[in-house]
Amino acid sequence: MGPGLIVLVFAVGAPLFAMGSETWWGLAPCALCLWQRWPYWVAAGFAVVAAVLPGRGRAALLVLAGLAAFASAGVGALHVGVEQGWWPSPLPGCAAATSSGAGGSLDDLMRGLAAAPSKPCDAPTFLIPGLPLSMAAMNLIYGLGLGVLALALARRGRTA
Repeated sequence: MGPGLIVLVFAVGAPLFAMGSETWWGLAPCALCLWQRWPYWVAAGFAVVAAVLPGRGRAALLVLAGLAAFASAGVGALHVGVEQGWWPSPLPGCAAATSSGAGGSLDDLMRGLAAAPSKPCDAPTFLIPGLPLSMAAMNLIYGLGLGVLALALARRGRTA
């Protein structure tokens, strides 16, 4: 399997696994969870083209795929910080629903709810019981690993 296809498989695997966790285990994503997926699709696009291009073009596209994976890791790092309470989320959709006080009626409360329930970004989701790594932390590690792999494959392609 060529380097472009290797990066493609790993780049597509991350968001597909995340979407599968929603279906199979009923895990709800927050807004930052969804943001972490987009760079993987970008990396996959670069990897597809890298799979068919020879020489320096392939290496350059693998570098771009690696940078996209690092971008997902960066969003993962931001998300871990939000989960740990180190900083607030920059996304307005990440805040947990709050009531405006005890003075409102039940109808006012119902009108204030979102049309679809959403998970706040500061509530970590743990995939493996007993493992203190949230899915955002696992994405941070995965994105860093894929970025390093893509850059190593690009470098190997330049010297080969």
